[in-house]
Amino acid sequence: MDYRKLADQSFDQYLNDLNTLVSIPSVRDKEHASEGAPFGDGVKNALEALLEMGKRDGFEVKNYDGYAGTITIHDAGEGAERIGVLGHLDVVPAGDGWTRKPYGLTEEEGYLFGRGVLDDKGPLLAAYYAMKLLKENNVPLNKTVYLIAGTDEESGMEGIDYYIHKAHGPIPTAGFTPDADFPVIYGEKGIMRIKLESQAESIVKWMEAGTRPNVVIQHAHAILDTREFNQEMFDFYLKTNGLTGSASVEEDGVHLNMTGHPAHGASPYLGNNAGVHMLNYIGEAYGDKLCQAYYSILKDWKGTPLHIAINGVYMGFLTMNVGIIRFEDGKSDVTLDIRYPNDTDPEKIEEGIQSALNGLDVPVSMTVETSEKPLFVDPNSKLVKDLMASYAKYTGDTFRPAVTIGGGTYAKHFDNFVAFGPEKSWSQPPRELHVGTIHSADEGVAAADLAEAIAIYADAIERLAS
Repeated sequence: MDYRKLADQSFDQYLNDLNTLVSIPSVRDKEHASEGAPFGDGVKNALEALLEMGKRDGFEVKNYDGYAGTITIHDAGEGAERIGVLGHLDVVPAGDGWTRKPYGLTEEEGYLFGRGVLDDKGPLLAAYYAMKLLKENNVPLNKTVYLIAGTDEESGMEGIDYYIHKAHGPIPTAGFTPDADFPVIYGEKGIMRIKLESQAESIVKWMEAGTRPNVVIQHAHAILDTREFNQEMFDFYLKTNGLTGSASVEEDGVHLNMTGHPAHGASPYLGNNAGVHMLNYIGEAYGDKLCQAYYSILKDWKGTPLHIAINGVYMGFLTMNVGIIRFEDGKSDVTLDIRYPNDTDPEKIEEGIQSALNGLDVPVSMTVETSEKPLFVDPNSKLVKDLMASYAKYTGDTFRPAVTIGGGTYAKHFDNFVAFGPEKSWSQPPRELHVGTIHSADEGVAAADLAEAIAIYADAIERLAS
């Protein structure tokens, strides 16, 4: 079966359906939640629109109270294995800076633009059209196949949690999520959010740095309980550490501002953490023991001073991002985002950190806020090999291997699941076209990549369900 040829033949209809989905601003809106619309009308309308497409094309569909929906291509009966494709219909807010309309499909020089064309309405609909090709061409399948559409991936994944634990929707025995990169992502690091807290004395009256645990701190601001300040020392520190900043002596003390470089928390080594530098500067310039203590354990993104450093066999180094730092009213706290390979575990990480805290000259306590286990599927498994074969068949790419990542995808919600396309991180659009990435203005994707994804997903589902 030449699924690429079939995908091209149905691509105009695909674009019409994608325009329908992208035109719906399906941003989480809990404030206006109602029965059947737990995340607001926008998300509800997007879910209902997809399920109506399923009904139109003769599929069995089910709405799980507005939290998720399923489209079933083939019911193999009681006891049969279940193959799943898991995607989501919610999107992040449009934000500013768009040069095309965010809610509606725009096509320009072979690229499609609109909020959700890449994350994740375009890929989810590509998987749906893959199922549609299988159905229309009477491809024989031996396993039940579900398309599962989530509704809250961007804001906490409450939708799929409801589907699994409260609605008790069908649980696949294997499958993939079309919400990442090609070729196959077979491993995702575990993620821990840890908060360090102290009430030790400090010259810092107030400090605010960072907004999210999974982003390297770009801006740090502090007020010190002193009027002593050495401008030359401050300027030298900024210059030698690749920072910019400003300082002033005010009636309430010394005001400090530092600006570094942001990066995703999964790769803190790509950023320059202004918050960590602020701790170091204050600790050394003013002899502040609390800032010195914090810096001593937070200065290495591998977590070496915390006794948690490890280089995983499959997933590489553990990474530690200092995402939020706060000082106020005599209290301080630091939030860490730790991504760890499957060679270690949360218990070892907690033990290492506590051991490091016990060795400090000032009291610092630890609280584990969240802990998410790693995802790992054997790269030599049938699942990974089948998906790699489908990818190679329609791209001709037999060079790139399956990979692991530091981030987390929907795939972690089911056992024997992996992330599978449709992005190609190595492929860059024309610079003059200004194609945005996921979550950015002018979010865009090559139309040919989505057509190719339909073919790849159709072939992959056939392999998995045969």
